[in-house]
Amino acid sequence: MPRMSEAEKRKSHKRILEKAAQLFRERGVEAPSVSDVMQAAGLTHGGFYRHFKSKDDLVVSAFRLAVDDVLADMEAAVTEEERAAARADYIDTYLSMCHVDNRGNGCPLAALAGELSRGSPDAKAEGLHAVERVSEHLREGTDAGQGIALLALMLGTVTLARLAEREETVQTVLDAGHTGADLIRSAWPETAKEVDAKSV
Repeated sequence: MPRMSEAEKRKSHKRILEKAAQLFRERGVEAPSVSDVMQAAGLTHGGFYRHFKSKDDLVVSAFRLAVDDVLADMEAAVTEEERAAARADYIDTYLSMCHVDNRGNGCPLAALAGELSRGSPDAKAEGLHAVERVSEHLREGTDAGQGIALLALMLGTVTLARLAEREETVQTVLDAGHTGADLIRSAWPETAKEVDAKSV
């Protein structure tokens, strides 16, 4: 059998991560087996260990990829105007029916934070790092607490919305989340505007 080229290996590696990131968000970390992930990626189980040391290694790497994907627009923003627009779009998308219904492509923290908190030290550390990354982009002033508060509200909103059985209940929860997000953004002690005023 011919050896896989480095380019082919990188392509396969990325495909495994993408499928794992989707499956873990849809079904949790425990339910999909390594075989399930490899089959979804169109590869054989035997090739798994050419890419990852263990399933836990895959979980950490797939989670990191998922975080990279959902933060791509905010991390690409350069100017303050671009950052503000990307932040607003992220919040609106997060607190939407589409996000509630499509956990496989949504926020990995909303889908997996509980499992990561009970997982390996590496998995837990990756989860905490994701909280830092997301909350850093959500805050509008110098106080990191604003980003944490907003992320906590958004996570809680989506979690509650996914528990609801009726569409109107889901929408009520999402509307409440939007109201809470607006309050945090407008009433936090150190908004970007107040920080600018203090620096004058």
